[in-house]
Amino acid sequence: MSEINRVDSANELDQKNRIDQVNHLDPVTFEVLKNAFINLVDQMSEQILRTCYSFVIYARDFSSGMCDVNGDTVMQGSQDVAVHVGTLHLTAKAVIESFKGDIHPGDVFIMNDPYVGGTHFNDTRIIRPVFYQGELVSFMLSNGHWADVGGSVPGSFDITATEHYGEGMRIPPTRVWSQGRYLGDVANLLVANMRVAEDRLGDLRAQAEATKVGEQILINLMDKYGKETVLLAFQECQDYVERVARAKISALPDGTWETVDYIDMDPEQEEGLVPIRVKMTIKGDTVDYDFSGSNPVIGCFLNSAYSASFSAVISGTKTFFPEIPLNSGFYRAVTAYLPEGTVVNAPWPTAVTGYCSGSYEKIMNAIFSLWSQIMPERAIACSFNLEYLLIGGWDLRSQQRSYFMWYDWMAGGHGGRSFKDGSNATAPLFGLGLSVQPCEGQERLSPVLTDVHAIVRDSGGPGKYRGGCGVEKGGTLLSLERAVMSYCCDRARSITWGINGGLPSNPHGVRLNPNKENERFLGTIFSNVPVKQGFSFTRPSAGGGGLGDPLERDPELVLEDVIDDYVSVARAAKDYGVVIKTIDEELSEYEIDWEGTAKERAYIRQNRKAWIEEDPYAVRERFVKGEIELLDVIRKYGVILDWQTYEVLPETTKEYRKMLQTRTVTHWKD
Repeated sequence: MSEINRVDSANELDQKNRIDQVNHLDPVTFEVLKNAFINLVDQMSEQILRTCYSFVIYARDFSSGMCDVNGDTVMQGSQDVAVHVGTLHLTAKAVIESFKGDIHPGDVFIMNDPYVGGTHFNDTRIIRPVFYQGELVSFMLSNGHWADVGGSVPGSFDITATEHYGEGMRIPPTRVWSQGRYLGDVANLLVANMRVAEDRLGDLRAQAEATKVGEQILINLMDKYGKETVLLAFQECQDYVERVARAKISALPDGTWETVDYIDMDPEQEEGLVPIRVKMTIKGDTVDYDFSGSNPVIGCFLNSAYSASFSAVISGTKTFFPEIPLNSGFYRAVTAYLPEGTVVNAPWPTAVTGYCSGSYEKIMNAIFSLWSQIMPERAIACSFNLEYLLIGGWDLRSQQRSYFMWYDWMAGGHGGRSFKDGSNATAPLFGLGLSVQPCEGQERLSPVLTDVHAIVRDSGGPGKYRGGCGVEKGGTLLSLERAVMSYCCDRARSITWGINGGLPSNPHGVRLNPNKENERFLGTIFSNVPVKQGFSFTRPSAGGGGLGDPLERDPELVLEDVIDDYVSVARAAKDYGVVIKTIDEELSEYEIDWEGTAKERAYIRQNRKAWIEEDPYAVRERFVKGEIELLDVIRKYGVILDWQTYEVLPETTKEYRKMLQTRTVTHWKD
């Protein structure tokens, strides 16, 4: 068992004994210091926003945290990216382990190693130990997504990588300031292997200064309240979260629940979905997750190392307990078995940079589906998959040629919720604090002109409560040379699913030069595709899956969706059985044909279970002939094709239909 998986039983017993004791701090002091810690971390975030060099970090792909002397998280930021927060304590512990007995005032460390507490190589952490009156009392951490850390492709997202050597610089815990002295040779050695090195150095300094802000605020608090009081508050913040978490869990029924979600494929194997299996057990005041049976590591970078998968477990669980603060106290009530050598615990040197689009959000959505059974009042269907589109090359718009990195992600649709539709055009589960990057800023920094950025009609998964709608974003390449495009995504085949009878949304994928003779569908994972001036591209983000039988949706709500252009008139009939008459399309005047709706819904109820059993090859022929639409293929017949060649994927279709039967068909009351 790896070091990161070991449990110190003696320490755990000490925590349990302490948690049963009454708080030592009076309630007022406790609340004052708890909120002071929140403010401390948020002030670190404000410092980064005002001093960072990377547009990616400016769009809030960063996080901050404060850990105690053991490396356990005391406080996180208010808008932090979920995956960062769930790993910051492991980062601090990695530094402690690497420099035990050799940590001094004025030291600052850097690391991005996903195998010892990081996520992927782009997420670069700066760690500052804090001393008070000569005693080590805390660690301040700043994590920022650096747009490039070297490797074989701009942006460091190489889908062909099977080992980390092609993914950029692997930085184990390394000292970059030694007792206040900046080690410029070390920093230069690192960034010299990265594209746009001056931005990397700027972000390094910005993150280091953010940790310095946190250090000074903590010292001020200790000056005001006393060191012992503040350190006691560190512990009691964690104990408080543990008490609340265990109380919430103990109020739930004991039991075991199981589910599975999928990555689209393993490029080194025959077609077929890649399973991530989750068994969740509630026993008393603890929750245990077991990922036994999950697929072995796959031949691309969609694998996840232990720390990122653990963070997905925490994030997925925490979503159903929004009233509980998050720190290491929460981690004491939740355990996870992540078998080494699988897509959820990939060992060194397995490629893991694409974990965020691969295993991470599959773990979160799978956990959502489990908790939706236990807490139906907070149920949520599957949400769209995180995606990154990267274009790098030489910008020729000025006489002084410079290297550019266009690094983009989109909002998308979240799953339908209990008693409410899913959110439209929202940040991914991976990081709900992320901002959509402003097109104007992107165009100023890179020779990429955004042509379209709009909500995609019919992208929300149909259900009694509709999934949120996804977004389309496309652009044209301006004056550039030696440029390449890469894309990190998934769910072109394991398409965002519904629950409790709801239907799926739409597949992801990039199209190069759409509606032109040289149009190409590039899919959801590719790297190093050469692109030239004048080329155009577009891609949609998926909507969220639907929740509940779409035939039970109020026809008046379907009418509103048509008026709002979330749903087309045609798909209102096909997906919801609601027949709508167009009175004046320009004025968005429509009305429901109630008699036609009753007949259409009766027809769908009578036939839909048979449709899902139809021969996939016959369905494909009808699609190729133009008799049915792509969304019919997916939602009506449950057939998955290669969206470039339109060939049937028989194993993928078999597995996808099985998932549809479990999540959707069995809930229909036909």
